[in-house]
Amino acid sequence: MTMSRAPDRVLAMAVKRVMDAVGSILLLIVTSPILLLATIAVLADDGRPVLFSQPRVGRNGRGFQAFKVRTMVRDAEDLRTDLLGRNERTGPVFKVSDDPRITRVGRWLRRSSIDELPQLWNVLRNEMSLVGPRPPLPSEVNLYDSWHRARLAMKPGITGLWQVRARRDPEFDRWVKMDLEYIDNWSLLRDLGIVGASVREVLSMSGR
Repeated sequence: MTMSRAPDRVLAMAVKRVMDAVGSILLLIVTSPILLLATIAVLADDGRPVLFSQPRVGRNGRGFQAFKVRTMVRDAEDLRTDLLGRNERTGPVFKVSDDPRITRVGRWLRRSSIDELPQLWNVLRNEMSLVGPRPPLPSEVNLYDSWHRARLAMKPGITGLWQVRARRDPEFDRWVKMDLEYIDNWSLLRDLGIVGASVREVLSMSGR
C-alpha cells in the first residue's frame, strides 16, 4: 500500500499544467520590457552576470536550476557564512533584514518582485508551477524532519499560500503547515485566488 498527499485529480492537474504553460508564455511576453529595463539596471549598477541560477529541489525531490535576476553581489554565497548569526528564521531556512549583500538595484528589484520573473522560464520548462510551495535548496532539504518532506509532493511554485498569508512569519514549521494545507485542499479556484492575492502583494511593493 502506498500513500501520497499529492492531488490525484488527473484532469484538473492537466488543466493546471495548461494554465501554467499559457500563463508563463503570456507573462514572459508582457513583462519582457520590464526584464529588459532590469537587465540594463543590473549591468549599470554591478555588471555581469544579470541572471542568478541556483540548484533547487522540485516535486518528489527532483533537482533543477531556478533562475532569478541577480540582486546580490557576485560573491554572495561565499559571504553567507558570515551572516548566519543574524538569521531571522527558525528551521532550515535563512533570511536577514537589510542583508548587506543586496545591491542598490537589487533592493528595488526585490521590493517589486521583478527578480522573480525569470522563474517563469522554470514554469514553462515544467520544473515549477505558477502556484505551489516554494522550491527549497538541497542543503535545506537535507535538514528536513520527515514530515517536512511532504511539501515536496507537489510541484513548487513562484507564489504560494504562505507567501500571501504569512510572508513575514519567522517560523518554518508554520510555512510547511500552510504548504500542506494547500496540497491537501488544492483546487484550480484556490490557485486563482492565490494568484490574485499575489498581484496585490506585488503592487504593495512588500517584497524583501
